Amino acid sequence: MLPLIALLPIGGLAAADISPFEKADILTDCLTQSSVPWNTRGSNDWKLDAAPYNLRPNFTPVAIAVPTTVKNIQDAVVCASKIGVKANAKCGGHSYGSFGLGGEDGHLTIELDRMNKVVLDNTIGIATVEGGSRLGHVASELYSQGKWAFSHRTCPGVGVGGHVLHGGYGVSSHTHGLASDWLDSATLVLANSSVVTCSSTQNPDLFWAIRGAGGSLGIVTEFRFKTFAVPERVTFFIAQAPWKTEQQAREGMAAFQDLELNMRLFITNRFVNFEGLFYGDKSGLQGVLGPLLKVTNASLVMAQQGGWLDQVKHFGNGVSLDQGHPYSMHETFYSSSLYTHPLTPSQLSAFTSYWFTHAKSNKRDWYVQIDVHGGPTSAVTVPDVDSTAYAHRNYLFMFLFYDRVDKVVYPAEGFAAIQNFVGNVTDKIPVEEWGMYVNYPDPQMEREAAQRNYWGKHLERLRIVKGAVDPGICLVIRRGLCRLYRGK
Repeated sequence: MLPLIALLPIGGLAAADISPFEKADILTDCLTQSSVPWNTRGSNDWKLDAAPYNLRPNFTPVAIAVPTTVKNIQDAVVCASKIGVKANAKCGGHSYGSFGLGGEDGHLTIELDRMNKVVLDNTIGIATVEGGSRLGHVASELYSQGKWAFSHRTCPGVGVGGHVLHGGYGVSSHTHGLASDWLDSATLVLANSSVVTCSSTQNPDLFWAIRGAGGSLGIVTEFRFKTFAVPERVTFFIAQAPWKTEQQAREGMAAFQDLELNMRLFITNRFVNFEGLFYGDKSGLQGVLGPLLKVTNASLVMAQQGGWLDQVKHFGNGVSLDQGHPYSMHETFYSSSLYTHPLTPSQLSAFTSYWFTHAKSNKRDWYVQIDVHGGPTSAVTVPDVDSTAYAHRNYLFMFLFYDRVDKVVYPAEGFAAIQNFVGNVTDKIPVEEWGMYVNYPDPQMEREAAQRNYWGKHLERLRIVKGAVDPGICLVIRRGLCRLYRGK
C-alpha cells in the first residue's frame, strides 16, 4: 500500500533546483559501486517494477533498486541520501495512490519483492517473513509449513509490508483482529541506514508507531508474526439482497448493523450481497444468518464448506495464491474510505439517498464495500485504541468506495462522484466521530485532512517517534504520504 519510507536528502550533494532525473547516472553509479542490484531503464524488469497497480496515478522513478539483502537496502538508502534523491520502498506495489513508486515522479524506488522468504518455527508458532513477501505467498507457506496463519487480507498480490504497517484489516479480523496485532517484532533500516529491531520490549515507541503508521519510519526488512492454528472447517458465503427501493436498502442496512460476524455488505449498481466467513459448518451458518436473511429478504445463494486455503482462494477472486516476482496486475480506478459508528437514521438516509439518487446513474464499475470492522464482539476492539498507532479500533464500520474503468484514462467527473458519496455521509457526522483507512488512501485529500482522517489524535505522538528515529527531521503528512523535512 503506502511506501514504507519516503526520504528527503539529509545533507549530501543535493541542490534544490536540480531535477532528480539529472542525477540518475550518478545514483546508479553509486548503486553499482555499492553492489546494489538495480533495473536497467526500459528492461523487462523495469517495466514490471515501474508499472503501478492503479494505472490512474502513474509515476516514473529515477532508478529502481532491487535488493536481495539487508546490506543492499542500507546501501541504497545511503546512495539516495548522498545524491539527494528521495527514496521509498515498494513491497507489493498495490498502493491505491501508487505510493510504492513515491506518489510523485523522481524517486529511487527500492523494490523489495525479491526478498520474500517465509520460515515458520512450529515449536513457538512464530513466522519470520521477509519484507518483500506478498500475502498469498505468506498464507501458502504458513499453511504448508504447519497449518498456521495470522489475520490478514486475502488479495494474494498485496505486499505484507504496506498492509501490516497500516493496520491490516481482513476478512478474518472480526475473529482474529488486525494483521498488525499479530506482529511480535520487526527489523527496520532507518533513514540513517542503521538497522534496528523493535518489539514490545525493544524500542517500544517505534513498535507502537509501525503498527498503524509504519510507512514513514523505516524500511522493514523482516517481520516476525505470532500465528494461530487454522480451523479444520470454515464456511464462506454469499447472500443476495433484492433491494429495489431506497426504503428497502435503508431498512436492510439498519438490520445489518445488528449482526456481528466476519462479514461485509457489498453494494454495486447491479446487485447487493452479504459476503463473509463463518467458523463452522453450513448448518451453523444458516442458524446465525437466518434472522438477518428473513428481515432483509435476502437469499443465501452460496455457502461452501472448506479448509483454510479454500476461503483464502475464494476471497482472492481465483487468483493464484503463491504470488512473487514477476507480478503483473493492474486496474484504473479512484477510491476513498470511511470509518463510522453505527449509522443513525438520518445518516442511513443520507447514504441510501445518494446511492439511489446519484450513484445509480454512474454506469462505471463502482462498488461500496462495508465491513463489520469493530463492535462489542470484534477482536479488533480488544486492544486499547491507544495501544498502537492504528487510530480507529472503536468504529463499527469500515467503508471502501471504489470506482473503476476498463480504460487507462479515468474520467474527471469520477472524483466528485466518490467524494460526494463519502461527503454525503460525513456531512451528518461530527468530524471527530469518523475517520479513514490509510490502506485505502485518497491522494486527492489535502495534507491537513489526511493527517486528521488517517491518524487522528495519534499524530502528535507519531511526530515525536519520528524525531527520535530520525533526529532533526519533523514529520509532515501530505496526501497520506509521510515526508521528511528539515526543521523543528
